[in-house]
Amino acid sequence: MNILSKLQHYATGRKLLIPLSLVLSGISALIGLLPYIFIWQIISQLITNINATLPNSVNTYAWLALGSAVISMLLYFAALMLAHLVAFRVETNMRRVAMRKLINMPLGFFDKTSSGRIRKIIDDDTSTTHSFLAHQLPDLASSLVIPLATLFLIFSFNWQLGLACLLPITIAFSTMFVMMGGKGKKFQKTYLDAQEAMSSEAVEYVRGIPIVKVFQQTVYSFTRFYKSINLYKEMVIKYTHSWEKPMSFYITIINSFSFFLVPVTILLLKNSGNLTSLVVDLFLYVLITPLFATSIMKSMHLNNSSFSASEAVKRLEKLTDVAPLKCAQQTQKITSHSINLKNVEFKYPNANTNAINNISFSIPEGKTYALVGASGGGKTTIARLIPRFWDVDKGSVSIGSVDVRHVAKDELMNKVAFVFQNTRLFKTTLLENIKYGNPNASAQEIDKVLELAQCSQIISRLPNGLNTKIGTEGTYLSGGEQQRIALARALLKDAPIVVLDEATAFTDPENENLIHQALEQLTIGKTVLMIAHRLTNLVSVDQILVVDKGRIIEQDTHNNLLSKGGVYHNMWSEYQKSVKWTIGKEMKHA
Repeated sequence: MNILSKLQHYATGRKLLIPLSLVLSGISALIGLLPYIFIWQIISQLITNINATLPNSVNTYAWLALGSAVISMLLYFAALMLAHLVAFRVETNMRRVAMRKLINMPLGFFDKTSSGRIRKIIDDDTSTTHSFLAHQLPDLASSLVIPLATLFLIFSFNWQLGLACLLPITIAFSTMFVMMGGKGKKFQKTYLDAQEAMSSEAVEYVRGIPIVKVFQQTVYSFTRFYKSINLYKEMVIKYTHSWEKPMSFYITIINSFSFFLVPVTILLLKNSGNLTSLVVDLFLYVLITPLFATSIMKSMHLNNSSFSASEAVKRLEKLTDVAPLKCAQQTQKITSHSINLKNVEFKYPNANTNAINNISFSIPEGKTYALVGASGGGKTTIARLIPRFWDVDKGSVSIGSVDVRHVAKDELMNKVAFVFQNTRLFKTTLLENIKYGNPNASAQEIDKVLELAQCSQIISRLPNGLNTKIGTEGTYLSGGEQQRIALARALLKDAPIVVLDEATAFTDPENENLIHQALEQLTIGKTVLMIAHRLTNLVSVDQILVVDKGRIIEQDTHNNLLSKGGVYHNMWSEYQKSVKWTIGKEMKHA
């Protein structure tokens, strides 16, 4: 009932179809018992009139059995149809609600949550609720109605045979209860966790296949993916073996009614004066007691499905249980484009320590500042607080004199353009990918940014030019080419503030030179905060900020920092050594 109440929340406009489906399924189950009664009546007529002419009632019972079976089937079909209508509505609304929440989530959420996990929960897990509502839920009514009705029948005719039937039913039900109890539910949760982990790692593996092929590696190079598969396999095999004997015992006992009925019937024959009546009753019990096995199996599947559906809803709610960034009731307009961080502290959700501590600096409008330092020091965190990927815990991040928390979301996004090291293009045309920067851009503006971003040679080699699609239907671009397309998109946006996070990290020398030319065009007259590991790119920036363990430990121009002989001086020296380092090989001549 708990999972039903949750799912009904998503069944807008179709909530009444759920109880109606259950009612039709219950009536179908009751009518579905009638063919067994009518067949039993036919057997009774055959036995009692074994040496006489068969009465006309035999034909009547035969037609009644057929008619009731057809009516039961039609009612069950109607129940399934109504359940499917609810299931499709719930599945659609769950995905719609989840996507609406995702759209309003902080941009930082997508850095911390893998796309594989999001896809698994929103796509696969919501389909689990469909299976529960459309297929298993209608069986809820029959799982309740059939055992009660059957119990009434078996004790109405012969209570001794009824008790004989009840013994294997009780043993089987107890076995199933143990199997589906705490250990079973714990396994189901672990099973879903393992599936989610595999799905997430599989997405990352597929994305890395080009690297695997280039370096002639195997699946073992993707350790986490390989481990997730092995853990899943070992868990399932271990669980399956643990229930091998209990399940075998259950299947044996649930199909052993005759082994209990026949001995009891033989014992009753000694004290019964009506052999015919006892034999007729035995046939009734042989016909209807297997229905218990069907009902218990339906209950088992219903229990499994309801637990899976409940877990699916929990996972969806947990995934989307991230508070959207608060919007100020009265927003302010940005009038200047300097960047100011004052006493900023920030800790990622569920983290124990701050990612950055007491960060304060200002970037004057039109100037370029750079962040350098070891990986994990907090550079990317600082950069992503400016476009408000997350809100600071203490202090403030301002553009001009306006706190970014008091700026309307659309205006903030229009003021900031960012280019990251991992560029992703949509699986649509190059033109559509570029126009995301400015959907209303003219053809002349697009041609201009393509030239500035050094994309002309990319477009010229494609048969369909800008109308070429990314992906299997068109073409694939190298990392450097994707980066140039992303820069063209940023140029078209023409935002006054630019955030660059390792924009040339994974490019080859030729593409790097072209990307630098594009970056020069992108940053002209803009307020720029950039992150780069290649220190030669930072010689001409206005200020360099050295970040270590979430704090700024040095700040000045390139030349002044070198003259101070501090951390930056050491970084520069090590970088120069790495640039000059080459691999030599002694050549021997015969």
